[in-house]
Amino acid sequence: MIHHATPDVSTAYNFNTRPSPYGSPTAANWPEELLPFTVRLVRNEEDLNKAVQIRHAAYARHLPTFAETLKTAETDDAESGVVVLLAESKLDGSPLGTMRIQTNQYKPLCLEQSIELPAWLRSRSLAEATRLGVTNEKGGRLVTTVLFKAFYQYCLKTGVEWMIVTARAPVDRTYDRLLFTDVFPDAGYIPIHHVGNLPHRVMSFNVETAEDRWTQVKHPLLGFMCNIFHPDIELGSQQLHHIPSNALSAYPTHDIRLPM
Repeated sequence: MIHHATPDVSTAYNFNTRPSPYGSPTAANWPEELLPFTVRLVRNEEDLNKAVQIRHAAYARHLPTFAETLKTAETDDAESGVVVLLAESKLDGSPLGTMRIQTNQYKPLCLEQSIELPAWLRSRSLAEATRLGVTNEKGGRLVTTVLFKAFYQYCLKTGVEWMIVTARAPVDRTYDRLLFTDVFPDAGYIPIHHVGNLPHRVMSFNVETAEDRWTQVKHPLLGFMCNIFHPDIELGSQQLHHIPSNALSAYPTHDIRLPM
């Protein structure tokens, strides 16, 4: 049974996350591969405008009414425990993709506005990926894959134990292939408030065991995720870089779609 949650957003989740068992990847340890774009943390108003430009237009193709609420940056973008990833072309600096990552260090995840997570998961360090979108251009799937790698590496660097996503059909099949599993196996698709109440599966992924599980099934992304150094993924130090609240502003839109 799914319980609709009304979490106390004033509660601080100030637990100590565990250090990564793998450490930070370096060019000295892995072969290096360059990308035609960079993925980095948003740190200022210009960066955030680019990310929101992608975000709005992506949702506009599938949820035009809901997308009207995404024409400007959201207050969640500037919350403690939140970072926004931005993929940019090396050729001209144009935005190619974005993802927002929220940890539960300071308050419950966004999806907990819609459901109550099981007790075993609520007690762990979590990170939820939301507002994923990429450009409607050739190479969009690579951008999506690199954003996922950045999400995975971010969790490794900060000691997050579980990655959480909400996935609509048919995007959920992509997460199945990545070995995400259902948090509520018998619930099917659940309306999620922060994605326009569209039905999604709630899926989880254990960060610490990822490499072992991918190795066991000879996953085609094992090498890309775990054995190649991508210097164009720039996540900075382990300290979380938050977006200043004064960076919430409006911006123009372009034709961009959800990646899958």
